[in-house]
Amino acid sequence: MGKIVIMSNMSLDGVVQDPDGQEGFASGGWFVEHGGPDLGAWGELETKEALGADALLLGRRSDAWFASRWNERSGVWADALNALPKYVVSSTLAEASWQGGTVLRGDVADEVSALKRERDGEILVYASYGLVRTLLEHALADELRLVVFPVVVGEGRHLFDGVGGPTALRRRDARALGDGLVVVAYDVGHPEP
Repeated sequence: MGKIVIMSNMSLDGVVQDPDGQEGFASGGWFVEHGGPDLGAWGELETKEALGADALLLGRRSDAWFASRWNERSGVWADALNALPKYVVSSTLAEASWQGGTVLRGDVADEVSALKRERDGEILVYASYGLVRTLLEHALADELRLVVFPVVVGEGRHLFDGVGGPTALRRRDARALGDGLVVVAYDVGHPEP
């Protein structure tokens, strides 16, 4: 059985919008500005995570965003990401943009439940914040891994905007990443102690 792992970079106040500043959001660009020298350690973490993953699960816009940045890259991290099977949730796409992608067109809860039964390892969810809400609302997410950047953005879209009702979490891990970043992992739901 596969495990859905939501991986997200976020500001201390939970903002996930426009981390690289390329979307034109007035408060965007916080990722590089406040990640600084810790981005090397962040890249090592992300590479290790990609090497251990079984698949990626993305929304339509995230598929296009990642495809435009990763399809032509090479190196250990890029090769790992590009080689992973990708599943893109969309009712409008004919085909995925990122190489190795398959479009999931049916009911999201049914499609993701079937995917979890078919895969054996971690299915990583990058960005795809609308999809994240759906996964949490349907109790399909198994773990949250958050890399918290040392900045309060003050405005913008938050990771949990629109999530209806409380979602129980149990801390799995918390540690420093470099000098300023913090990685926090939570099991989602009501896991046994």
